[in-house]
Amino acid sequence: MTLVYILAATFLGGVVSVMLAAALSAPLLGLIVRHLVSLSTGVLLGTALLHVLPEAFETGAPPDALFLTLLGGLMFFFLLEKAELYRHGHHHEHDHHHHHHGFDAEQAGRGGFSVLVGDSIHNFCDGILIAGAFIASPELGLVTAMAIIAHEIPQEVGDYIVLINAGFTKTRALVYNAISGTAAMVGGVVGYVVIGPWQHYLPYMMVVAASSFVYVAVADLIPQLQRRLSWRQTAAQLFWLLAGLVFIGVIAQSMHGHDHGHERGDHEHGAEAGQVHAH
Repeated sequence: MTLVYILAATFLGGVVSVMLAAALSAPLLGLIVRHLVSLSTGVLLGTALLHVLPEAFETGAPPDALFLTLLGGLMFFFLLEKAELYRHGHHHEHDHHHHHHGFDAEQAGRGGFSVLVGDSIHNFCDGILIAGAFIASPELGLVTAMAIIAHEIPQEVGDYIVLINAGFTKTRALVYNAISGTAAMVGGVVGYVVIGPWQHYLPYMMVVAASSFVYVAVADLIPQLQRRLSWRQTAAQLFWLLAGLVFIGVIAQSMHGHDHGHERGDHEHGAEAGQVHAH
């Protein structure tokens, strides 16, 4: 059943998000993407700091090793992005205004395919992270998948615009983007097969997932929000960012309480069994 959850979550994150991105109407595109960027910033930070990292530290793994893994993960994703392998399309949301001055179709086509390659690798990594989270627990998998989907939609909007500017037709851009999205499902299956026998490393994999979310939020998304805007636009940014944090915080708290309720019930059941055995 875990594999079914993984496939469903990676399909939603990798393929359905592409369809939603393409379905957004052009007049509303800029406004929707701006709100989605703010929302996904809150969701990513909330998932990493309020759910995934606390879960990893509660496993009993050495804190210094987990913090070292967090630092290593941040450096790893920084280097991947520097190598243009871990690309995010958010910063291209306005590219339809000024992309490719002196348009060169051949060069633009190469640029479009490089976006697809980078996006496929990014989706593959997301699939592995989702698989690891679901193997740890269905609840953690659900929250992780929601965080990934939240930032996939504005990313795919950006990638879709970049491909259009690179000379792709709308249909071709949608199809190629959807194909790159299936890499998330491949990553999910690979993660399920590979991570299963190595579950004692799950706390470290959870920290790597958290480092990915923190890096995307801090390096990719927050810089987009640091623009000179009116007080009303700034208030809207803050509202959607806090909405993402509160949403994940409420889910994390309810799941945490649910887990502790189960543990308390198991403990009481064990105590009752011990008393019966003593009599």
